[in-house]
Amino acid sequence: MGGRPGNGTGVRAARRPELRLPPLAPYGGAGLEPDGDYDGLEFGEADLAGQDGAGARFMDCALTGCALDETRLPRARFLDSRLTGVRGVGTDLAEATLRDVELVDARLGGTQAHGAVLERVVVRGGKLDFLNLRTARLKDVVFESCVLIEPDFGGARLERVEFVDCALKGADLHAATLTDVDLRGVASLEIARGVDRLAGAVISPAQLIDLAGELAVTLGIRVE
Repeated sequence: MGGRPGNGTGVRAARRPELRLPPLAPYGGAGLEPDGDYDGLEFGEADLAGQDGAGARFMDCALTGCALDETRLPRARFLDSRLTGVRGVGTDLAEATLRDVELVDARLGGTQAHGAVLERVVVRGGKLDFLNLRTARLKDVVFESCVLIEPDFGGARLERVEFVDCALKGADLHAATLTDVDLRGVASLEIARGVDRLAGAVISPAQLIDLAGELAVTLGIRVE
């Protein structure tokens, strides 16, 4: 019924993308276009900063070392694609769709991905500061060996999401819904808001001890 058994804990593991890119043609365009259609292209070290690719579709593409500062990609679709070493501040991915995507060694700050849909996505390595995923839907997503600083999952729906050997600092889970979310692999787990939304997640005994104070405050328990 989708997802592998979760190591005997009852939590279902995320399904990872099986990405096999075909031979790619080099991207030679003058810039992104709204509702553009990009198929089988290699964007190598492209400076896409400030460009408008709203509603664009990227199919079987590789973006390597690209600059994405203030790049507008709302409602864009990334399908069967790999983004490696992309960097930028203020990238707009609101209501975008990422399906069967690998995001590797990214350095992104203030990315706006509210309302986005992520399915079979792996985020491996890199650092994401102030990632806005409010009201987003994440299904079969793996955060692996990366650093997430103050990510906002407010009102988001997370299903079969794994955090593996990564840091999660100042996370906002306000009004989020978690189903089969595995947080045991988080080396540094800090929840700024919404600790009461952890139902549906699995954590380690050590993490439970670290969160005990916040849980007590949330539940109105006096510890004297």
